[in-house]
Amino acid sequence: MKILVIGSGGREHALAWKLAQSPRVRRVYLAPGNGGTSGNRAFQNIALQDFEDLVQYARDEQIHMTVVGPEAPLAAGIVDTFRAAGLRIFGPTRAAAQLEWSKDFAKAFMARHAIPTAAYRSFTDAEEAHAYVRLRGAPIVVKADGLAAGKGVVVAQSVEQAHGAIAAMLGHRNLGAAGARVVVEDFLEGEEASFIVLCDGRNTLALATAQDHKRLLDGDRGPNTGGMGAYSPAPVVTPAMHARVLREIIDPTIAGMAAEGIEYTGFLYAGLMIGNDGQPRTLEFNCRLGDPETQPIMMRLKSDLLDLLECAVDANLGRAVAQWDRRPALGVVIAAHGYPEQPRQGDVISALPPDAEDSVVFHAGTRLVDGQLVTSGGRVLCVTALGENLKSARRRAYESVAQVHFAGAQFRTDIGNRALRASQ
Repeated sequence: MKILVIGSGGREHALAWKLAQSPRVRRVYLAPGNGGTSGNRAFQNIALQDFEDLVQYARDEQIHMTVVGPEAPLAAGIVDTFRAAGLRIFGPTRAAAQLEWSKDFAKAFMARHAIPTAAYRSFTDAEEAHAYVRLRGAPIVVKADGLAAGKGVVVAQSVEQAHGAIAAMLGHRNLGAAGARVVVEDFLEGEEASFIVLCDGRNTLALATAQDHKRLLDGDRGPNTGGMGAYSPAPVVTPAMHARVLREIIDPTIAGMAAEGIEYTGFLYAGLMIGNDGQPRTLEFNCRLGDPETQPIMMRLKSDLLDLLECAVDANLGRAVAQWDRRPALGVVIAAHGYPEQPRQGDVISALPPDAEDSVVFHAGTRLVDGQLVTSGGRVLCVTALGENLKSARRRAYESVAQVHFAGAQFRTDIGNRALRASQ
């Protein structure tokens, strides 16, 4: 059978890579895909973006199921369009995806359903937002309400920085409509973790936990990014914490959406902050898999991903079981020169390590130009490896990173350090 994956990043490459391993899958199509999914017998890129064109393509090619990777098509209603055409698609509807595309909706939803999160207020008036920051002090977090391609969150360490973020979003409209409303919330301290589940509207199936690294530079310094690396599992999510997150955050979210007349199907990602008091609180919801968390999670998944997605689409997730490789996995993102502010494109990628059973290079910002692989985005690659323990997975990943060559390449050298310190 044929599968269609929507998206072009490392998350989509990892999804396609895992789906192609199913004995029932003959070909995985990607719209639009990237350089890593070009010229591979298991994959085929298609240059389509319009939803109606994609629907027609899915009909013509007899696509068994479509899987949506990124947030923008979900927010634009691609799932609604495919469902209206009678086609199988995995992902939340536009209404359900409000949990991601509107920070204000998500915070108000959590307040209505007593889901633990940071105290907050929403603003469309800049002066009111400035006054709230003066009242609350710093550190404090300023978020654009809408989707802003990873640029809509400012963790302000000073009141002045918070005022600058508010002025940029509400005053200068640097983020356009996405920043026409801002959410200002208390800064939470603790350790972050990514908790991702499959949902079929009633039931959930938890995937392996993961932890990513948002800051650009070693030691969690520098600007926030889309993610510079990740590892799975996240030691901070103990079995007791896992049960607590399901009980206090995930289950109330799915039940709350159903109570408000919105059936949630698809991936649900809860970005958690686990405080020193042991309380898990929700930093954000994403309505898709995280990137780069997807890469180590897919490396560890032993079950047939297609089987799990079919159970979710058919509302049979209650009987699904996921099997995981006991070995940890760790991924290191290699970014382009100038990332995240002004990533340079067009640098030739002159060397890559070969994929192996325990190491895979997932592509994100790459494309083929006259048969030559070049950079085409901020986060270029995610080199991901398995190991008998986290230390060996980390060593294997960095051995492969050393074999990647393109001008201006930048990456962190300390992915996984926090977990390694905690285990000592």
